[in-house]
Amino acid sequence: MAGLIIPWNLARPMCGIIGCVAEEPVANTLLEGLRRVEYRGYDSAGMATISKGRLSVRKGAGRISDIEAKYKLSALGGNIGMAHTRWATHGGVTDGNAHPHTSCRELVAVIHNGIIENYLPLKRGLIARGHRFKSETDTEVITHLIEQEYKKTKDPVAATRAATKKLRGQYAIAAMFQDRPDIIVGARKDAPLVIGVGDGKMFIASDILAFIEHTDRSIFLDNFETVQITKDSVRIFGKTGREIRRKPTQVAWELSDISKTDYAHYTLKEINEQPQTVVNASLQDENRLEDFASAIRKARSVFISASGTSYHAACC
Repeated sequence: MAGLIIPWNLARPMCGIIGCVAEEPVANTLLEGLRRVEYRGYDSAGMATISKGRLSVRKGAGRISDIEAKYKLSALGGNIGMAHTRWATHGGVTDGNAHPHTSCRELVAVIHNGIIENYLPLKRGLIARGHRFKSETDTEVITHLIEQEYKKTKDPVAATRAATKKLRGQYAIAAMFQDRPDIIVGARKDAPLVIGVGDGKMFIASDILAFIEHTDRSIFLDNFETVQITKDSVRIFGKTGREIRRKPTQVAWELSDISKTDYAHYTLKEINEQPQTVVNASLQDENRLEDFASAIRKARSVFISASGTSYHAACC
């Protein structure tokens, strides 16, 4: 064995995604989801819903509590919506650069986690075709690409798949279409995207924490997969467009384990929980632990992919 790579603490893209299609209004559910992914860090946040045939977006720079106080995200109507916390990459920290982003005619809205490496040539090509941009972000390119493809196909999944084929970089995307107030479409490459399967409601998120209060049944998407969710169904499509059947996985997490409880922030909570975390880590299947230890013993070298405190663990 030449070497063993252990993902001790894989670096997560920092933006947070949460979308929901339900039988009841979703704004408060989305707001709760945003608060659960605050630990990722962010500089702005926003929400989009569809109600009475109209796509509405409210967003701004700052803390979620301040944005809610100023723009009343929770007052948005509609049984379908999505929300986002942004950590600035392309473009400064402004209200206009916050997600969601909408297309020229505001018929398509997109939230995105990741970085699109070829967004500048794509943007130039879209502008040449008459598209009008309202932000400095790479994400807005995705919105216009999907809009362009949707005009041709009138198929949200096909349009999203066609748009993502033009992207280089990493992405987890959720998209809504004003004339399809029953579905959210998602796609991913090298950035996490997970589906939450509830009763009469479905979720799409970058993190299970965003919806764990509502369901512990999850479907994890693989690279180059596209998904369409309604309040009652999930359809997953592979790289070639072929539909894939995948059963949900039940995630046995207690809410008390993943909330901040009485701590001011998650980092402080994690520091204080380290002794119990070590104990919990040791309570694993002994055969699997032995297999893991054996793999380490046989390796000529061990590489730990780490960031933050895990970097220091890797140095030991």
